[in-house]
Amino acid sequence: MVVLLACGLLAVTAPVHAEDLADQAPTPSLAWAGCGDGFQCATAQVPLDYQHPRGRTIDLALIKLAAADPARRIGTLFVNFGGPGPSGVERLRLRAKWPWLFSDELRARFDLVAWDSRGVGASTAVHCFATKREQQDFFAAFPAMPGDPTGEPAFYSASRDLADRCQAQAGDLLPHTSSVDTARDLDLLRRAVGDAKLTYHGISYGTHIGAIYANLFPNRVRALAMDGSMDFQGSAGGHGDAGRTLPVDTRQDVATGIAETFEQFLGRCAAAGPRCAFSSGDVHAKWATLAERVRREPVTITVDGQQVTYDYSALISAASDLSKPEDWPALARTLQQLYDTPGSAFRARSDTYSNNSTEAFNAIQCADSVVPRNEAVYSRLAVSEDKRVPYFGRIGVFDMMSCAYWPQSAVRPYTGPWNRPTANPILVINSRFDPATPLAGAIDGLHELADARLLVVEGAGHSTMYVHSTCAEKVKREYLIAGTLPAPGATCGIDGGPFG
Repeated sequence: MVVLLACGLLAVTAPVHAEDLADQAPTPSLAWAGCGDGFQCATAQVPLDYQHPRGRTIDLALIKLAAADPARRIGTLFVNFGGPGPSGVERLRLRAKWPWLFSDELRARFDLVAWDSRGVGASTAVHCFATKREQQDFFAAFPAMPGDPTGEPAFYSASRDLADRCQAQAGDLLPHTSSVDTARDLDLLRRAVGDAKLTYHGISYGTHIGAIYANLFPNRVRALAMDGSMDFQGSAGGHGDAGRTLPVDTRQDVATGIAETFEQFLGRCAAAGPRCAFSSGDVHAKWATLAERVRREPVTITVDGQQVTYDYSALISAASDLSKPEDWPALARTLQQLYDTPGSAFRARSDTYSNNSTEAFNAIQCADSVVPRNEAVYSRLAVSEDKRVPYFGRIGVFDMMSCAYWPQSAVRPYTGPWNRPTANPILVINSRFDPATPLAGAIDGLHELADARLLVVEGAGHSTMYVHSTCAEKVKREYLIAGTLPAPGATCGIDGGPFG
């Protein structure tokens, strides 16, 4: 964010023999201990800097749900739920027994293991503030995504301030938070649990880690299931000179993914009739009217007894939050309530942060991706992208604004190769309409890999973590257990629609 040196970019390609760096590090010793509800937890020590594999170490927090049928256990299934930034430990604790994600048959055969990646949560974490109160005050006052040019200066300034604070508080850790190092950590964890090859389920941003692992350690791939997948080269540095001209989400065309999924939301809402609160009348006309009205004047509604104000930025952010189809009925109720409520000048913000996920998101994403470093690029794109993808174009422009100011020494993306032949083929799964990892990008990523097969889930939402598909879980399970791939062009249905 801000006009730093126009295009002074630093792209650090992973060394040709990057696997040697991990091989030289000691295998972590894992002392598993019960941590409630049948889970076990442990801490692994891994190198801070793999250039010095026996130097300073950092901690990684792990959690495990042991295989339900030890006699038939195959090994460990490592799971990364994406983000980046949220705690993998907490997510596995909450989601390990979701049957559409991990069936009884799958959990019988594998230990499920997740971890907080470096920089995240209970691992050695990136903290950009001296106190939690300072963190909460900062994010509570953070300007909304600019809905027009008048909001850009404050948004740019705050985004630059965040980058500066992270450098001041965590400057020694920032150069070592990239997914290249996380992939090396993953290989050490594989060794620590005694598996000869890696079995892995990467979801959303976890697919980026999986793709890097597959190319750093191609002979160690047993099975990699990539769910809600990405255009890996597009994310890291872009195709051609896109790293200098387009932000990451614009390169991934997330805006089109959101727009297509929002169209699914409106269409399914209209078809649902009274089961969807926003269904009366012409839903497209109502949405256009609401967006234009909120652009002119914020609207305040009461939610769970509290007043919440929606300006244009807040409305677009709410409408783009489409990853979980189960949340679509609540979105419909919010839109209808806003549509029925007069405008109001009242403004209130209640955002609080009780963990480091936002700081970790920036630390990892900014380490992993080259982006433009000139504010003027973003200001121009906000206009052109909103013309190309009405309402949602600017989301892809501004989503990772702090990366424009990130310290150059900490920008260390893996830039390839992406197509090293792996010991076993890779399974890629993607929703037909995905607001976070659009199908077109997943297909680009598929073609970047040397040997991969695609399964399309005929639903709307982000990954099979949120788009329930018993069929897709069965395909994934058969692949992870026996290496069986779906037929070329295979698709799976979903278990039900968002409005019943």
